[in-house]
Amino acid sequence: MSTHLLTPRMAGVLERIQRAKRPPFHAMTPQQARVAYVTAAEVLDLPRAKLAAVQDIELPALDGTPLAARRYRPSESPRGTLLYLHGGGFTIGGLETHDSLCRQLALHSGAELLALDYRLAPEHRFPTAVDDAWAALRWLAEQGAAHGFDAQRLAVAGDSAGGTLAAVTAILARDHGLPLRAQLLITPGTTAHADTASHRLFANGFLLDASTIEWFFEQYIERSQRSDWRFAPLNADDLDGVAPAVLLLAECDPLVDEGMAYADRLRMAGVAVTLELVRGMTHDFIKMGRVLEEARHAQALLGAALKRAFEP
Repeated sequence: MSTHLLTPRMAGVLERIQRAKRPPFHAMTPQQARVAYVTAAEVLDLPRAKLAAVQDIELPALDGTPLAARRYRPSESPRGTLLYLHGGGFTIGGLETHDSLCRQLALHSGAELLALDYRLAPEHRFPTAVDDAWAALRWLAEQGAAHGFDAQRLAVAGDSAGGTLAAVTAILARDHGLPLRAQLLITPGTTAHADTASHRLFANGFLLDASTIEWFFEQYIERSQRSDWRFAPLNADDLDGVAPAVLLLAECDPLVDEGMAYADRLRMAGVAVTLELVRGMTHDFIKMGRVLEEARHAQALLGAALKRAFEP
């Protein structure tokens, strides 16, 4: 075990989580896991900040299905629009689990934020989540202005599986000639088979266990499809011309190596990259602002980066 790498406060958080003896997600049905995640998701988050306006809306998927979304307006005249894609292994999570985080990002950046409730596996397997994320970004670009969004200054962000979707959506935007100011990737997954050294080093006891990762993958995608770049963006043929990237990684996260590898690929393609590696933190620390100073600092850092990206 590499628990000595954890900060004392992060280690204490993990100890309290383990003492609660909640069953792991992989021991539940997807439906049970979703309920458990909603119950626990914002316990360690900052209280939901007051904003000028928060509104639930719907937008159409590529197949016409209405998708729920939530817009966060921090002021009467926000600058720029961020599409936010939540984490949860493509299987759990939604608008409620990431509400506090979305409010903080809107608050710190001064930008309007649209959080998407993309369809989840196993009911909707790969590539439905990708298609839904792309539909939302295209809708913002084509219809956003008519709904009061700043459609000229767009960016995409997400955490964990949502970070994967954000990276993929940024590639699709490049391919379709849709300009983005930035992509914010928070502890993203980028590889096909969870086989890096950090996956072995942090396989158990660091919040996101290997068995849970494999369970998420099984819900979402066939093993034969996992090399598809829309699941593993590190496999994309080229990353030339994608939006400038901000990567926020946690040192004690099984996904840290693939996040670093993706930052390297982006740099090699000539993409501007801001990389922040937060020492002593685990996966999902960004949602623990109530107890971790590092989470509050990271939220402010992401907000400041987005504010800079949206400057004229």
